[in-house]
Amino acid sequence: MGSKKNSSDFRGVRRSFLLDSTVGGDLAISDVARVFGLRTSAIRYYEQIGILPPAMRKNGQRRYDKSALFRLAVVQRARETGFTLEEIRELFFGFPAGTPPPKRWHQLSQRKIAELRERMKRLQLMETLLKRVEDCRCHALDECGEKILRQRSR
Repeated sequence: MGSKKNSSDFRGVRRSFLLDSTVGGDLAISDVARVFGLRTSAIRYYEQIGILPPAMRKNGQRRYDKSALFRLAVVQRARETGFTLEEIRELFFGFPAGTPPPKRWHQLSQRKIAELRERMKRLQLMETLLKRVEDCRCHALDECGEKILRQRSR
């Protein structure tokens, strides 16, 4: 009988374990990276660019508390929805102090949705053009070029 993954697991680590107050204050960079399926270099990079605050040090090693997990959960959700690292920085730091999260998400999401709609239009045009060239009956590429130019000049 195969083991069934517990629905309260997060990438193989029990959520309750992550949020336990005795564990949450002292996680190694490898533990944090494993939770989010990241490389440790990504965690260090997020620190370097300011998305993640600098970690505490214990015997020279980075140690993270629960707030780093919470911050990375937001970063990961933003990445999953298509936000760039610059947009994520804006989410955290691009608003006046005290701006509530819903307002931040709404403003950035509206801009991202407009961007996605524009991209979908371009993709639809690309599909249309691909279907046209798929039906090509020309004998030489120069002939294709001539037909394309004629269509454009109409």
